[in-house]
Amino acid sequence: MRLIRGLTNLKRLSGQADSPLADGCVATIGNFDGVHLGHKTIIDQVKQKAAELDVPSVVMIFEPQPREFFQGADAPPRLMPFRQKFEALLAEGVDVVLCIRFDERFRRYSAMGFVEDVLIQGLAVRHLVVGDDFRFGCDRAGDFGLLEQVGQEHDFTVENTRTVTVEGERVSSTRVRNALNVNGLEEAERLLGHAYRIHGRIVYGRQLGRQIGAPTANILLHKMPALRGVYVVRARLETGEWRDGVANIGLRPTVDGKRPSLEVHLFDFAGTLYGQHLEVVFRHGLRDEVKFDSVDELRQQIARDFEHARAWLANNPATPET
Repeated sequence: MRLIRGLTNLKRLSGQADSPLADGCVATIGNFDGVHLGHKTIIDQVKQKAAELDVPSVVMIFEPQPREFFQGADAPPRLMPFRQKFEALLAEGVDVVLCIRFDERFRRYSAMGFVEDVLIQGLAVRHLVVGDDFRFGCDRAGDFGLLEQVGQEHDFTVENTRTVTVEGERVSSTRVRNALNVNGLEEAERLLGHAYRIHGRIVYGRQLGRQIGAPTANILLHKMPALRGVYVVRARLETGEWRDGVANIGLRPTVDGKRPSLEVHLFDFAGTLYGQHLEVVFRHGLRDEVKFDSVDELRQQIARDFEHARAWLANNPATPET
């Protein structure tokens, strides 16, 4: 799979004879946050049509996501960071990911300017898969009808996305977030098609966990996570080895944490993991994040968390592929 970052690189690529987009493409557009069952159905639509036309499949995403640009800190929490999203799209067999920077300049793009510069000249799109409620361009002036109209003039077709439901309700990133917000890990798993997980690079922390007998692998989160609290987890190291453990995700209120982070204690592990990537699968909620009066009180609670986690794991063993 190829990653194209930004409109400048797209324009440069479109002028090359050996461009993977030389014969056009089948594309879809969206945030794809979580890459849930609904997203996977859309990707299947795109891949099927791309195979029929013998052209690449393209997923167009944005960084930051539009609501993050417009709402800032009030935007909904992300289900996954960019790298994890890219890896998930790769796993789904997408040929090209186009990541457009959503900034003030892009916000001012007119609907027709977007169609002409990005879809027609940049991607040479031959078929587009979007929802019938899709809006785009400055002031959200563009819609599904405009795409159909322009498509007739420029020889590309437009197809509506299929709706995927679970228990009678449409699958969406908002629904996944709402489930995670109330510790609904099983509900989130049904919507995602797998247990909820976060990937990230392990960084140096304050070493507080080591000082109180509970060393952790720390992952700095650039956005507020969709869930917060203490969880039983299963983590996969870069070596492919899986380990059970306990994770705290949130702001670490007892030590006046101001940036969101994910701290993972791996049971019966004594190695060094700094700089490595860790995949953390959330299996069971233990408790909410709490501000304790002292570090010693925190240490005692962590010991209880470990005890409860081991007891739960004894009755709920995981498969290596969790």
